[in-house]
Amino acid sequence: MAIDATHNLPEDVESAIRDAKKTERSPLAIQIIDEILENAQIARERLLPLCQDTGTAVVMLEIGQDVHITGGFVIDAVNEGVRKGYSDGFLRNSIAARPFSARTNTGDNTPAVIHTDIVPGDAIHISFMPKGGGCENMSRYQNFLPGMGKKAVIDFVCETVDMSGGNPCPPLIIGVGIGGTAEKAMTMAKHSLFRKVGSQNEDAETAALEDELLAAVNALGVGPQAVGGSTTALDVFVETFPTHITALPVAVNIQCHSARTKSVTL
Repeated sequence: MAIDATHNLPEDVESAIRDAKKTERSPLAIQIIDEILENAQIARERLLPLCQDTGTAVVMLEIGQDVHITGGFVIDAVNEGVRKGYSDGFLRNSIAARPFSARTNTGDNTPAVIHTDIVPGDAIHISFMPKGGGCENMSRYQNFLPGMGKKAVIDFVCETVDMSGGNPCPPLIIGVGIGGTAEKAMTMAKHSLFRKVGSQNEDAETAALEDELLAAVNALGVGPQAVGGSTTALDVFVETFPTHITALPVAVNIQCHSARTKSVTL
């Protein structure tokens, strides 16, 4: 999964980038889009990473409640898979131990950031994302006064994208988590990035907010690689959760144009 995700741009993402070229009016932005598409083709044909930053290994495990795992600890198994994938794929190791002091490279891109969720059924769904540092570093969280409502959400997302400039390598995919608590909102924002570009939230009100956010972000004019243009984001995904009466938690997690993900079900 690590090798596949880092070498092959998902079809939905590449298709969205091609569609964006048709509506983009800035000649320089179109040139950047062409270079992004050429890069994806070269990576696919020559088995090279799409980006030299092969990221933090983010893994989400949805484990069916009827599953019983034997033969070892599932977290150890995931980390061994990451270790083997990054070694066999000659992928850059980017994880530093002791984050506020020595920052010694762990040498194999482990440990992965692993989220587990118990779900109905007798299968395990594994979602993998090599999350680049440039876009992950633009993540933001804020808890607003509850009466500030939808406008606060839209303004915060737009402010976050505008402040990030070219750091997260636009055109972007933007994950937004609204509600719950601080850690719940941040996890929802990250989880939403596994959705297919062009999909909509099943809740009509939330889907309408996604459309409104995408239009607002693209109106900023940041453009591909921040050279200007109308293609700042390819999509915006929103997840929500009920929250405390005193709170309006909002989290933003940005994904770069190299939106690398891979999912399998065992």
